[in-house]
Amino acid sequence: MAVRRGPEPGSEPGPGPGLAMPFLLLLLAATAARAGDARQEEAVRALARRLLGPRAAAVSLSVDPALAAGGPDIYRLWSPPGAAVAVAVTGSSGVAAAAGLYRYLRDFCGCHLSWSGAQLRLPDPLPRLPAEIRAAAPGRYRYYQNVCAQSYSFVWWDWARWEREIDWMALSGINLAPAFAGQEAVWQRVYRNLGLNQSEIDKYFTGPAFLAWNRMGNLRRWAGPLPPAWHLKQLYLQYRIVERMRSLGMTTVLPAFAGHVPQGILRVFPRVNATHLGHWSHFDCTYSCIYLLDPEDPMFQVIGTLFLKELIKEFGTDHVYSADTFNEMTPLSSDPAYLSRVSNAIFRSMTGADPKALWLMQGWLFQHQPDFWQPAQVRALLHGVPLGRMIVLDLFAESKPVYQWTESFYGQPFIWCMLHNFGGNHGLFGTVEAINHGPFAARRFPNSTMVGTGLVPEGIEQNDMVYELMNELGWRQEPLDLPSWVTRYAERRYGAPNAAAASAWRLLLRSVYNCTGVCVNHNRSPLVRRPSLHMDTELWYNASDVYEAWRLLLSAGTELGSSPTFLYDLVDVTRQAAQQLVSDYYLSIRQAFQSHALPELLTAGGVLVYDLLPELDSLLSSHSLFLLGRWLENARAMATSDQEAEQYELNARNQVTLWGPSGNILDYANKQLGGLVLDYYSVRWSLFVSVLVESLNSGRPFHQDQFNQAVFQVERGFIYNKKRYPAVPAGDTMEISRKLFLKYYPSALRRSLAGPV
Repeated sequence: MAVRRGPEPGSEPGPGPGLAMPFLLLLLAATAARAGDARQEEAVRALARRLLGPRAAAVSLSVDPALAAGGPDIYRLWSPPGAAVAVAVTGSSGVAAAAGLYRYLRDFCGCHLSWSGAQLRLPDPLPRLPAEIRAAAPGRYRYYQNVCAQSYSFVWWDWARWEREIDWMALSGINLAPAFAGQEAVWQRVYRNLGLNQSEIDKYFTGPAFLAWNRMGNLRRWAGPLPPAWHLKQLYLQYRIVERMRSLGMTTVLPAFAGHVPQGILRVFPRVNATHLGHWSHFDCTYSCIYLLDPEDPMFQVIGTLFLKELIKEFGTDHVYSADTFNEMTPLSSDPAYLSRVSNAIFRSMTGADPKALWLMQGWLFQHQPDFWQPAQVRALLHGVPLGRMIVLDLFAESKPVYQWTESFYGQPFIWCMLHNFGGNHGLFGTVEAINHGPFAARRFPNSTMVGTGLVPEGIEQNDMVYELMNELGWRQEPLDLPSWVTRYAERRYGAPNAAAASAWRLLLRSVYNCTGVCVNHNRSPLVRRPSLHMDTELWYNASDVYEAWRLLLSAGTELGSSPTFLYDLVDVTRQAAQQLVSDYYLSIRQAFQSHALPELLTAGGVLVYDLLPELDSLLSSHSLFLLGRWLENARAMATSDQEAEQYELNARNQVTLWGPSGNILDYANKQLGGLVLDYYSVRWSLFVSVLVESLNSGRPFHQDQFNQAVFQVERGFIYNKKRYPAVPAGDTMEISRKLFLKYYPSALRRSLAGPV
């Protein structure tokens, strides 16, 4: 067991006595040597060639682990004498070298790389550096990925998309990340070896779009089963993912056994001690209430160790494993002794297969159910594992940090994480002040056990600016000047300075991206929620700032309209403005109905249903990253038969709409996509307005329950409509945005300046 002693080189003590984590440090040293220098050098050079093409020859890239001297990652940049190369980058790992390369491209070449596109117009010749630059990461780890993102974002990815993501991760300095693909194939092998039949396994696994919650013990069976071809494709992906991540010096996190088992285990082992967990969210026991093994049952160790040995045999290991037993689930007992037994059983099942095992656990449960997870319960769960053999992800630290009320997780190391996004929703959002100061405050916390920073959004491909900022902060020793930073960000993102674009970004920075207090980015706009007379239209920012940013971006279009990232941002800001407009028209509809003003109701409802929503759908359909067809076609592309294609498409449609058979988690994963706005959201609004009009005409009151029953048929009908949606954009983004602007901006600005009705 780890013990407290003085700080060792590279440890991160707070102002009080440092907490040493000898095992963790030894593990990290071993990890650094895991992928040989030559292998990492070749991997980062190959990355540079993919990114820069022939221009990569002007950059020298090398890896020297001695640079870090056993501490956190370091990179150095300098321009060697002579003209053979413009810049030389040496990193203590492949990831550090890649981060150094991106630092050079970003700060000296004015380049930018993000989910929505790359701006890589390199100067010719490449600039030389006047002096050497050295940068040391303040923490051991830069972590990335949320368990839920495996379903909300990654589920339909092929290797080409994974390769781009891993390149982005390396350039962003990410050195710790899960590799979860293919685990169901290994679990199936284990279950069959234990004596389960295929039918019992098929009744356990969910469909692909819901596997994240099957893995955390929340959900079973829904939208399944998994076809055999799914397992083969995911195994193929996993081999390539772990090989590429490790070649760049990343530490991969593999899944471990958390205690959940299929019902078939009880048939094969009738004396096993297993108990139903309660139902999850709004699912009944048809699809939830999974069995949890008692931590002291001998089968806990048998199953956990058997799975991990099989997984390690298949994929190798970096000795870090993930398990989440009580994600949004109330434990069977609040007795601290029971909770310690559970965590100890999980950890022992890891070390039974890998004596060097380190457990990485999401800390979401502690802030999600604070009434249950009182200090005694948190301490018990954490102390069931030796100090230093667990790392906790403080998952929502930008809004609800747990380390502050748990004495820095009672001695276990933790990573300060920015969650930022729920369900992969679209919507401009950020807590920039919190993330600009939060990690530094956490390091200064008395006896801090913080070992790094992390990005853990439930869904990606949104709000690029926030993630660029967080990645940069992962390498900084102090906060940034945000207005200056965002001005440079706009210039890099578009490849040219533009006063109007910079002004737009400063407006967005101070408003929509600066939510303060406890902020939850879960889009509740009336646009993407089932209509009712009690909808939330409150904003945390001044709506007029978004309208003004919209105007400024449009004015910059003449100069920047050829930039793909500019066009993406124009769609996104116009979309946000339209979302605000939907709220305005909703309020007009509600007021007209409550005032029995039929003409006003018809006018507001008509504009919303027959103009604003179709125009928004046209805007979204003009950009490839805002297409429903892209999401659905990616799902179908994973299939090896028509039957699989239909199943995967139903998975994809259900996830972004009903989220369950009967709207169990309705609209949680809402997206604003061309095709979805017109054929799902707009149809709901049309029905709502029609029902309200009929209520006024007939004199009968509006009943929400009756409307919910009727609109459910509309929602379900969308999932099964079999319509094929375009996967290629159509229309002129600039022209559509300008048309919307000329039509709606003047009145929208007046309303936003006038304040609430």
